[in-house]
Amino acid sequence: MLFEPKWKCLMANTVGPIFTPQQCQDIINVGHQQKPEEAKVGHKETAGGNYDTKKRITTISWIPFKAMPDMYKIIEQSMLQANRNHFGFEGMQITEVAQFTEYPKGGFYDWHMDAEVSCQFEPPVRKISMTILLSPQHEFEGGDLEFMTKGNKPEQLIQGQAIFFCSMLRHRVSKVKKGKRQSLVMWFGGPPFK
Repeated sequence: MLFEPKWKCLMANTVGPIFTPQQCQDIINVGHQQKPEEAKVGHKETAGGNYDTKKRITTISWIPFKAMPDMYKIIEQSMLQANRNHFGFEGMQITEVAQFTEYPKGGFYDWHMDAEVSCQFEPPVRKISMTILLSPQHEFEGGDLEFMTKGNKPEQLIQGQAIFFCSMLRHRVSKVKKGKRQSLVMWFGGPPFK
């Protein structure tokens, strides 16, 4: 019988914030400078494809690597440390630009996985997902990141703190009841699983 090592897990928060409140505001400012778009779920470009308009209400923009190289360096170091200490996936690297996300009052993202089940858009294979809370936690209510597992609500993030988790875990952001939740989302990939 084979067992995973005792140190291995599929979800890990950073011990504290990896960005200061000022750095979070800088990321928000750069996120606002990019072209905003309504977030979409699905692939309308494929034959018979569709966007699901009832699964997500949020505005997103994409932060180019050249706009914030220091931010990307800090995130990459944190991801590599989380991978060494918790996941143990091989060949992990940044493969996509960061998504700046704003959930207004009433905004949400229903249950989903970040990994592509059909593998049609891989390699690289998305293995680790990350969310960093950019808003001060007292500026909004609701908007909880939840996982479809026992004890599905991880400890609430504080401003500037990151959570890394396996991209195959089903998760959601519950409806924002008050205020606005701003976050930074990224995905990290590597070679196919063996």
